[in-house]
Amino acid sequence: MTTSSYPHLLAPLDLGFTTLRNRVIMGSMHTGLEDRFFNFGKLAAYYRERARGGVGLIVTGGFSPNRAGWLLPFGGTVNFKADVFNHRRLTGAVHEEGGKIVMQILHAGRYGYQPFVVSASEQKSPISPFKPRALTEAGIESTIRDYVRCARLARDAGYDGVEVMGSEGYLINQFLCARTNLRTDRWGGSIENRMRLPVEIVKRIRAEVGKDFIIMYRHSLLDLVDGGNTWDDVVTVAKALQHAGVTILNTGFGWHEARVPTIVTSVPRAAFSGVAGRLRRELTIPVVASNRINMPHEAEGILLRGEADLVSMARPLLADPQFVVKAAEGRADEINTCIGCNQACLDHTFSNKRASCLVNPRACHETELVYAKAATKRKVAVVGAGPAGLSAATVAAECGHDVTLFDSNTSIGGQFRIAMQIPGKEEFSETVRYFGRKIELTGVKLRLGERVTREQLLAGGYDDVVVATGIKVRRPPIPGIEHAKVLSYVDVLQNKAPVGKRVAIIGAGGIGFDVSEYLLHDPRHALPLALDVWAREWGVDLKGDTSGGLVPAHAPEPVRQLYLLQRKTSKLGAGLGKTSGWVHRATLARAGVVMIAGVQYDRIDDHGLHITVGGEQRLLAVDNVVVCAGQDSLTELMPTEEQAKSGPRFHKIGGAALAAELDAKRAIKEGAELAVRL
Repeated sequence: MTTSSYPHLLAPLDLGFTTLRNRVIMGSMHTGLEDRFFNFGKLAAYYRERARGGVGLIVTGGFSPNRAGWLLPFGGTVNFKADVFNHRRLTGAVHEEGGKIVMQILHAGRYGYQPFVVSASEQKSPISPFKPRALTEAGIESTIRDYVRCARLARDAGYDGVEVMGSEGYLINQFLCARTNLRTDRWGGSIENRMRLPVEIVKRIRAEVGKDFIIMYRHSLLDLVDGGNTWDDVVTVAKALQHAGVTILNTGFGWHEARVPTIVTSVPRAAFSGVAGRLRRELTIPVVASNRINMPHEAEGILLRGEADLVSMARPLLADPQFVVKAAEGRADEINTCIGCNQACLDHTFSNKRASCLVNPRACHETELVYAKAATKRKVAVVGAGPAGLSAATVAAECGHDVTLFDSNTSIGGQFRIAMQIPGKEEFSETVRYFGRKIELTGVKLRLGERVTREQLLAGGYDDVVVATGIKVRRPPIPGIEHAKVLSYVDVLQNKAPVGKRVAIIGAGGIGFDVSEYLLHDPRHALPLALDVWAREWGVDLKGDTSGGLVPAHAPEPVRQLYLLQRKTSKLGAGLGKTSGWVHRATLARAGVVMIAGVQYDRIDDHGLHITVGGEQRLLAVDNVVVCAGQDSLTELMPTEEQAKSGPRFHKIGGAALAAELDAKRAIKEGAELAVRL
């Protein structure tokens, strides 16, 4: 299966008792399907598609070894013999496609969002309302037995191994770090005592399951929290785990409560592979690189440089289950790249929704959203080559329809072309590239630079017309809104209008935050940010020499003074993504952006923006006012009621259907769902 392009990535890995067909691991990601047995058919289809796509080793979402370890009430648990039969549906699906699969054992510890939580000590987590009970010695022994039982049941269910989750701030990590382990018995104090729990778990699992069974352990290399472990601690634990019987050492970075981003799109690609490489030099067992690795050339480079033996990619396999096959066949330009947005995967997971993928709405919906050949071929016009229109056009063509895609611009991408200008969102260009290639492969007829009329559509002999024309910027009714210093976000991001040094931004939704980050960017720094620049800004010691991998952050001097305003009295950015919103808020806060809620906009004049806040009148003496306060749907192509009685069927999707807040996740999903219904 190897090619000259990626010989290291596609090379088999002999583990002695079994061989992985390549070096690609599909890392663990909780989808929400693990928690109810009646969803295992959907979960099996999800894993089958990735195994068919060539992944060497799949890691399931986390399953708890007992009730105290639940992430959520009645979360996925493996502790009874009856559980084996449901899990055989998963292992059978993967094995039928020639893949291998391990089950992740995850005990949430104090991260559990349920009242039975336990931990090393009674230290409440900032991300759960429940204070944990400190495990007694008897409780620790019982927990170890639960891990062993869970691993035995996994073996009986046909899994090729288990992954013990010891990273990201979950129970084992809570025992490992002095931050959360305040014990004075043999399970606390020195690193030799703090690591006793993971070492005993691995040792006893190995004794139970025998030598011909994969035990992968996910080890936290940089905790990125105060009170985290030092590099000497990390190496000491890793060597002890190797001696205890670990087959593969996976790597993790940052606790969930850390104030350093590790996986969002603004984190440079493969940011932590060098840290994994440093650990690899200390061990003799295979080491895995992880986090923000989303294309095969990055993965190949990591292996070529000797930084790891395998590469873990979770979200990239959500985005494209055919990732490995495409790489092996020299079709990397066809890969639907993960853009690290988290909007449909982690944001869903942490909101107790089923996970999916913004750029691939079929992810975790394989049995429901099926791109099958249509019984009747239809002639379809799609107007608008933004995310919604691109999705509708390419999926419709994949289903066998005759599709023409129109756009008045000279390039595809729509709002994604604007988003690409934002620091940290450069990855959006990958989605535009993917859809461009998909248009070629599916035979969509592309008509750019052409503003099609309703009359042309009515006369074109189309069976269906998909209106994906997007939005037009709304100008709020503020006295002086026509003043020369007033700009729209399109003026700034797309038309590159000059902007002064003091700026007021009206509207603190996603667009307002994007515009703020764009205006704060120092043009002397290339985009995306170099790894050392990013690490300095966030205070990350990528050598791992400091406790927790933290050093003082050095944010750059802001290039503008910004005021971010909203009418609502709620917290600014409250509607941003659950797992990425805090990153945007932190970026603006450290740059000195003044955020004001509950604003009444009085007028705009030569002096600036006049506002009233809490009954007090204020003047913001700004050079420009940028409006990010909403948009209206562009729907003039929709037919009148009389016209709709005959001729083609018209459909609205994306911003043309709902412009309240631009939402690429909804737009791409709507496009795909409409296409399969045609």
